[in-house]
Amino acid sequence: MARKFLVGGNFKMNGSISSIKEIVNNLNNAVLDAEVEVVVSPPALYLQLVRDNLRSGIEVAAQNVFDKPNGAFTGEISVSQLKDSNINWVILGHSERRTILKESDEIVASKTKYATENGLSVIWCCGESLEEREAGRTVDVVTKQLEALKAQISDWSKIVIAYEPIWAIGTGKVATTEQAQEVHKAIRNWLKSVSDKVADETRILYGGSVNEKNCAELSKQPDIDGFLVGGASLKPAFVDIINCKKQ
Repeated sequence: MARKFLVGGNFKMNGSISSIKEIVNNLNNAVLDAEVEVVVSPPALYLQLVRDNLRSGIEVAAQNVFDKPNGAFTGEISVSQLKDSNINWVILGHSERRTILKESDEIVASKTKYATENGLSVIWCCGESLEEREAGRTVDVVTKQLEALKAQISDWSKIVIAYEPIWAIGTGKVATTEQAQEVHKAIRNWLKSVSDKVADETRILYGGSVNEKNCAELSKQPDIDGFLVGGASLKPAFVDIINCKKQ
């Protein structure tokens, strides 16, 4: 089965009403590759603004969701609240959530389990630090994160994996095309421990200072099925990244 290329835009904690409306208008007016799935992820405060104004065919993702249906969980958002707002995706396990906010592999897996079992699609992030890469532990670190996920879920159909080397996020450093493909291939091989079908069908995105200059070469790699874009998703060049397969 051919895996549909996916480009996600993670706005992180950036944007204002006016700047996000500008991004939405730019996407609404752009000619986008119809063969590419697009998902944008604004801060929670602007999710409804984006969903109400963004053209159909582009999905919207939250940057977090809780693993309980409702209740006394101040500051959290539930799956049902997202779905009630026509938000069908969520990003989970981003390195900033793991490192700054101390979310463990098990917490990320629990959130992913709850989200997927209740109808959300998940961009599930994994990746290693610079120290771990220099120690030759990249695949071990990513595998440990994957094993925690595998321990809690059985249905992988709503999961898209995003490999994000922490040392390449927002630093301007980018893994070489060969480095990125090497890890993506290792993830694909690990997925065979779940099943050949899951390995064949699960999309694996690359994230880590992806921009309009490096995206075309990265997109040609056999195990890179798209991108999770950070800072560049706030700029008009995001359209060029979405259309990179046509370059």
